[in-house]
Amino acid sequence: MKGKRVVLVLLLLLIGFSNLCYSQKTNIKDYVRVEITPNHDDWTYRVGEEASFQIRVVRNNVPLKNVDLTYEIGPEKMTPTKKGKSKLENGVLIVKGGTMKAPGFITCTGKVTVDGIDYTNYVNVGFSPEQLQPTAQLPNDFLSFWENTLSETSKIDMQPLLTLLPEQCTPSYNVYHVRLQHYKKGSYIYGTLCVPTAPGKYPAVLRVPGAGVKKNPAETVLAEKGMITLSIGIHGIPLTLPNDVYGNLQNGVLNNYAFYHLDDKENYYYRRVYTGCARALDFLTTLPQYDGENLGVIGGSQGGALAMVTAALDDRVKAVVAYYPALCDLTGYLHGRAGGWPGMFNEKNQKLNNKPEKVLTSHYYDVVNFARFIKAPGYYSWGYNDPTCPPTSMYPAYNVIEAPKQLFVAHSTGHWRTKEQDAITINWLCEQLLKNSIVSE
Repeated sequence: MKGKRVVLVLLLLLIGFSNLCYSQKTNIKDYVRVEITPNHDDWTYRVGEEASFQIRVVRNNVPLKNVDLTYEIGPEKMTPTKKGKSKLENGVLIVKGGTMKAPGFITCTGKVTVDGIDYTNYVNVGFSPEQLQPTAQLPNDFLSFWENTLSETSKIDMQPLLTLLPEQCTPSYNVYHVRLQHYKKGSYIYGTLCVPTAPGKYPAVLRVPGAGVKKNPAETVLAEKGMITLSIGIHGIPLTLPNDVYGNLQNGVLNNYAFYHLDDKENYYYRRVYTGCARALDFLTTLPQYDGENLGVIGGSQGGALAMVTAALDDRVKAVVAYYPALCDLTGYLHGRAGGWPGMFNEKNQKLNNKPEKVLTSHYYDVVNFARFIKAPGYYSWGYNDPTCPPTSMYPAYNVIEAPKQLFVAHSTGHWRTKEQDAITINWLCEQLLKNSIVSE
């Protein structure tokens, strides 16, 4: 017995040490940093107004003097229009960043080499971003195309299959692995469902996933707050497989799935995905615990795009939260400015994809065209320094939304979000969905 206790103590110590190491690892920063500060606190300027940047190189939070700095400035994701090199004699350099003649973003990048190690950093600043308009065109049959697509999907028997996952259940909610037939006979989408255990009627929230091929865990934060939640995958793969299966698919047959059948709007990869999100709502609204009224959708990156698309396709959605949405204004690169993830028309991919049929297909799946038809109130959030979903691409989608909307810009963030972003948006979503819900019988 004593030996078992010793083993248990050692195991707990090992777990604690591992957690400490992980926590420390996630907070690691370079010892030397390039710091770039715009001269406007909100990083935002009017078109025609000149921006400038203060650049410092610090080590141990102390500015380094007499280091050679190179810098580049130009439109976001485009070829720099200004380059320079300077020795930081006093540890600080002020660089004039110029302006823009039309709404958009410019990037200032600084690079140094210290003790043989290269360091770099960049900052994006906006010029009248609230005036950015889409380059993506709205097809004349956009609405009819999606109405017909959803009609076809509705004819497929859902055949829901729920499997209890006892090891994930809590006193507050039960957890199930869910399979739903979708798109065509024998084709499925999968998700992880949380249902409150207490008797009553509850709001429901669909969590849509970011890009990649991976297990999508249960949405437990909202479940703990008293909501039915469904976190889905998009690839028709069960979410209970060994972890290496997803990695093998990510690097194999599903590599670059966002480009599959881009030349055919009827068979493009995301046709199945977009309608799969609507099918997930169909399922949620059949649950006896659902309150029949309060339905939300939330996601980030690809999930941010899917949240907006779902809200546009289905009027049952009463609230939407989208973080740094992908798939926005995809054709921006064809008009001399940044476009959204997956960058299908950027310089690297233009030779393959800049073809009339592929450009046309992109218009049917571009989030900006769905954003025009969102009716539900929404809370949106992103940063200016996002290298994956450029703000140049996200603002056009936000700007065309006519439904009630709020935007939280965490300027310095990249393709990630802060605790404040999560807290504010989650609290807003709960307020929208829980205020009219009956939580007990």
